[in-house]
Amino acid sequence: MKRPDKKNIVIFASGSGSNAQRLLEHFEHHPEIRVAALFSNNPKAYALKRAETYHVPALLFSRDEFYNSEKVLEQVKSFHPDLIVLAGFLWLVPQNFLHTFPNKIINIHPALLPRYGGKGMHGINVHTAVVQAGDKQSGITIHHVNAEYDKGEFILQEYCPVLPEDTPEELAARVLQLEHKHLPEVVEKLLLEKDEL
Repeated sequence: MKRPDKKNIVIFASGSGSNAQRLLEHFEHHPEIRVAALFSNNPKAYALKRAETYHVPALLFSRDEFYNSEKVLEQVKSFHPDLIVLAGFLWLVPQNFLHTFPNKIINIHPALLPRYGGKGMHGINVHTAVVQAGDKQSGITIHHVNAEYDKGEFILQEYCPVLPEDTPEELAARVLQLEHKHLPEVVEKLLLEKDEL
């Protein structure tokens, strides 16, 4: 009997792509799952180079192509994604994607939603807000994507302390460790559990 083909992940990233790197590493030799492609809206995104290093197709697109045409959607569909992972992707996902891939798009956010979410709340901005608020803990939220920034149903939240002397950069490093640990695990679980339903 022919072994079924691997499940496909498509990554969207806007920046350096350290979470994309973790996914590329984790699934490089996985028997059942592979990273099929990486898409970016930023020509300077280091994530594109990370994908090329792993011989994964790296595709660049414009705002106009994303929001005013079907071009990016059709490109993504050509990779037959079982899951789309937003790993530091800063644009709101348009409706045509949400309709085409219902419950198949997830995002990782470097804070404990619902606090510190929404437009502009990314990268160091999030950690600065947490430190300035005097919160005792921060963490990550992995969630489904819907039509609003950071409002989709939660999949996983993991916590870490905010120390009294923390700078935003120190907190960012601690949160990033959580991201790198848990994102590949969640992706793997989502893709493999669907087989058992």
